Amino acid sequence: MKKYSPLSFVAASAFCLGAAFNVSAQAAAADLPAGVVALVNGIPISQMELDAAVQESHQPDTTRLRQLIKQQLIARELFRQNAEKQHYDSKPEVQQAINVAKVSAETQAYLRDNLHPEAVTEAQIRTRYDEIVGSLGKEEYKPRVIAVADDATANTVIAQLKAGAAFDAVARQYSVAPTRSAGGELPWVSFKAPVTEGKTQGLPIALAQAIIQLPVGGITPTPIVTADARVIVKLDAKRPTNVPTFDQAKDAIRAQLKTLALEKAAAAFVSEQLQTAAIRQ
Repeated sequence: MKKYSPLSFVAASAFCLGAAFNVSAQAAAADLPAGVVALVNGIPISQMELDAAVQESHQPDTTRLRQLIKQQLIARELFRQNAEKQHYDSKPEVQQAINVAKVSAETQAYLRDNLHPEAVTEAQIRTRYDEIVGSLGKEEYKPRVIAVADDATANTVIAQLKAGAAFDAVARQYSVAPTRSAGGELPWVSFKAPVTEGKTQGLPIALAQAIIQLPVGGITPTPIVTADARVIVKLDAKRPTNVPTFDQAKDAIRAQLKTLALEKAAAAFVSEQLQTAAIRQ
């Protein structure tokens, strides 16, 4: 049996509804209560709901988009009403989804009210900026990587690359790294030479050393052994390091430091909660 995506079905239904409603939409709009964009069997769809749905679509806010999304909301409400009439709301899978959504919403609200991360100061942002700039070398590099779990797979990868296979295609086929879907592509990186531990932008030191030694277009002839993988590296490009000004970098650094502060506060909060909880595993 063919499976249907609920969202795509709602969108398709909304298209049909839009065609049916267009004739009377302008006349009916005058009878709607304030702040309401539609009534479906007497149940209102609010302007606030429409505004939120438009924002969540991440598309340019146009009259056409708003009309389409409004019809989708109408279709969804119509389906919801019919589903409740047939008691779908009492089905186990629906109740489970309701419970999951409830737990997620109340947990997020609880954490929002009880987590109090330290404020990020301008001095901290400046210090972090100076640390980053101080860690950069004269050149920056654009590498690709293929990470595999064992020597046999690494040998297969190297054999295919030597036979002329495209690095990005082999990465998509064999790599277990998060960059697999991007063909193994990593962001631009820069290191001071000689490369030292802890100053490699989070890369294993052996990997950083290999990157700065490769010519542009070069591929490591043997896999680099790390703690949990065998890594083959290609250097796509190299250029003089472009150091952003403080003003250019400060917003990104502030966001990074806020994330770290939130993680620190969350870890401390969890530890505190665990101390007073009775947990058996």
